[in-house]
Amino acid sequence: MTSDKEYINSGMLEQYVLGYTSPAESTEVELMAATYPAIKMEIEAIHESLEAYAMEQAIKPNPIIKPFLLATVDYSKRIKNGEPATVPPVLNESSAIEDYAPWLNRTDMMVPDDNDIFAKIIGYTPEAITAIVWIKEYAPHEVHDHEFEKFLIVEGTCNIIVEDTVHALIPGDYFAIPLHKNHLVKVTSAIPCKVILQRIAA
Repeated sequence: MTSDKEYINSGMLEQYVLGYTSPAESTEVELMAATYPAIKMEIEAIHESLEAYAMEQAIKPNPIIKPFLLATVDYSKRIKNGEPATVPPVLNESSAIEDYAPWLNRTDMMVPDDNDIFAKIIGYTPEAITAIVWIKEYAPHEVHDHEFEKFLIVEGTCNIIVEDTVHALIPGDYFAIPLHKNHLVKVTSAIPCKVILQRIAA
């Protein structure tokens, strides 16, 4: 009969914790854990070790990802609930804030008080996504290799820093980010910087 020490050294417990054991093997491990306290303690220790390793290796997610993921879910729900799909104008040097009034004046295009970055998608096609975005303090470093990113400042002010060049922007200003260039946004106003942001496939 296999002793608890032999079972612990067999490698089966690590396989069990990682989810690699078959149903029969899992049942066997659980029976052994119920019989031998040392095996149960070893399983708990393996769980803790794996969790500690995962935390050490964890990469802090880009704070832009969550707001745009939530915005995508929100937009999908709005379309499903009957909101007609619209195609906002393509941002360019001649764009004006008034061009986006039909979306900016909507009562549901509001920012919650507790969000550092918040987005509401107002148009989507396979080639382009357009959103109203509120940035409270900053948007972190990014590099775009496959899409053009364009901004139209609606409220507040910000600096868009591309590589080492600072571009100070105020309401009504348009700015396009060059491809393959590291950039970030720093808000310079007391209020969040509200922008029309458009990403177009390169």
